[in-house]
Amino acid sequence: MGRILAIDYGTKRVGLAVTDPLQIIANPLETVHAKDVLAYLKAYMQREPVDAMVLGMPKRLTGEPTDATQHVVGFHRKLEKEFPGIPVHLADERFTSKMAQQAMLAGGMKKKDRQDKGTVDRLSATIILQSYLESRSI
Repeated sequence: MGRILAIDYGTKRVGLAVTDPLQIIANPLETVHAKDVLAYLKAYMQREPVDAMVLGMPKRLTGEPTDATQHVVGFHRKLEKEFPGIPVHLADERFTSKMAQQAMLAGGMKKKDRQDKGTVDRLSATIILQSYLESRSI
């Protein structure tokens, strides 16, 4: 059984999270510069089997697209082209950054560490992945 990889795509940084091989637990993986993410994913998938990807889709509270939505849609197309055998599931990413910041605060993380946007991106991807895993088990 391969892993499930989650992506919190941004035009500058991309937060990544991955499951364990049994697809039970979501863990933060890495924060990668947006221009390097496809190369990183190719290298990662050569080392580890990946069964599926989950891509966070930004939406407004009303469900309408945001300014970032078009960038994520374009990245989604690139993923499907580069990895045709791996399904890419879209997931609602509303509130994930806020939830990540709250989790860091609740976990006692120092203020300086909480301000690291890379950490927020990784945790956001982890929250997206955990939500996806929970939706599958319903």
